[in-house]
Amino acid sequence: MALLAVVQIVVSGFGASGATGDPIGVVAREFATPLLAADWAFVIWAPIYAGFLAYAVYQLLPAQRAREIHRQTGWWLAASAVFNPLWILAFGARLLPLAELLIIALLVSLAVVFGRLSRVPASGVTERVVFRGTVALYTGWVSIATVLGTAATGVGVGLPGDGALAAIAAVVVLLATVAIVSWVVISGTAVVGYAAAAVWALVGIALNDPPAAVVGTGAVAIVAVLAATARRLTTAGNPVRAAWG
Repeated sequence: MALLAVVQIVVSGFGASGATGDPIGVVAREFATPLLAADWAFVIWAPIYAGFLAYAVYQLLPAQRAREIHRQTGWWLAASAVFNPLWILAFGARLLPLAELLIIALLVSLAVVFGRLSRVPASGVTERVVFRGTVALYTGWVSIATVLGTAATGVGVGLPGDGALAAIAAVVVLLATVAIVSWVVISGTAVVGYAAAAVWALVGIALNDPPAAVVGTGAVAIVAVLAATARRLTTAGNPVRAAWG
């Protein structure tokens, strides 16, 4: 796992620099849609990768090796560490349909882990921060990134990326996305990290100069996620677990 954690950081660095194809940002802007996030929003990858590396070290500690939770989630997280760099390579090479399949596989891997962690209480603060927090942040970001990737893929296969039709489609997609994200927040644990990543992505979309309708829908989506988070934390029997896992 530690090796895979390092590999995905290295590949991400190469992908950002254009060493393995055009930089991800360049390709994303080439297939731009109203759902494109601002460049600054992607700095969230830094804490995600740092957290994943910390988790990879954490699960190697002697006290962690025999724990059932790692057996239930380890292979799925290893798979995510394979799908992520493959996605970077595919997207940078403009293989958008392949990249779309890979980011969906990445989201499925993370969603399985996030769901399994929701059923088991954390063993302490370190696990909440290093393990639960990383998975929650990662899953929340990729939940929205998959939507952005789907929109870019649509442009890549010939759908319009601007104009009234694209704006309407973006509004519909945003509303559907926030409904799913809000449901996850209301029903899950470690919801603070998940919601924070989702809100960060939505802010990145709303502040990237999309059509006014998308800005308004993005604002509604942000409020909806924050409201769902507040509801989850105020009605949970164990607010700490609901917030951090």
